[in-house]
Amino acid sequence: MALVGFKAPALPLPSPQYDVRQQNELNRSLRLYFNRLDSLSPNEAQSYRAGEFIGGTFTGTGITGTSITGFGRGLEFPYGSFYDTTDQIAGSTTVAYAITLNTTSIASAVRVTNNSRISVDISGIYNLQFSVQLVNDTNASQDIDIWFRKNGTNIPNSNSRFGLSARKSPGDFYHTVAALNFFIDLNAGEYVELMWRTTNVDTYIEHYAAPSSPTRPAIPSVIVTMSWVSALPAQFTVPFAGALVIAGHAPTIKKSIIPGSGAVAFLGHAPTVTIA
Repeated sequence: MALVGFKAPALPLPSPQYDVRQQNELNRSLRLYFNRLDSLSPNEAQSYRAGEFIGGTFTGTGITGTSITGFGRGLEFPYGSFYDTTDQIAGSTTVAYAITLNTTSIASAVRVTNNSRISVDISGIYNLQFSVQLVNDTNASQDIDIWFRKNGTNIPNSNSRFGLSARKSPGDFYHTVAALNFFIDLNAGEYVELMWRTTNVDTYIEHYAAPSSPTRPAIPSVIVTMSWVSALPAQFTVPFAGALVIAGHAPTIKKSIIPGSGAVAFLGHAPTVTIA
């Protein structure tokens, strides 16, 4: 293993004639140097280079630039698992309703706010998955639409329509599960909601208590999981009229939207710019 930033001591220059004191000083310098290599080098070095590095719970076998490839044990990404234990019934067929979640199963940096908003503490691209227990208590087929809202605004092309057959009998409703997943980009503090609309108020979202014979788990009306997929792509948006200077070591702009008529200057070592 090569240590980067670890320096050898300055050795005394030899005199024309043998000098016991100088020889002792040389031996002392070498002894201190090798003592540091034996015991203190991991703490003294600024960085390390090796074919394989093993430490803690992470094992890596490939290093390229600033990236380490390996098993990734010990890494933690934002996640959340939530469900609801109530019936959710619409009061109108012409109103959009937010799907609510009243229970958190497990979560880290993802949480439910205002009963329906799935909020994130860390920016990124997230995978939202849901299953919704739908019920039709009418004698005709009905539809339920489920779509996504981000920060209170409908996300274009995110709606799905689920068709429900008529009930089997007055005491035996038609049941089905709506399940989907959706990728969404969120900044820290932003949120996403599930919305729904029905063609009949007797077609709704229902939960069931734990059944018996045999004993089975309860059926939540809604189950939602949210998992972090990736960091957000770098974005750079600056409206300006004057001069813009971007400086630094290897600045990278993957997406640049710069309206205006000002001049743009990039300063620094090996800048990379992709304008889209």
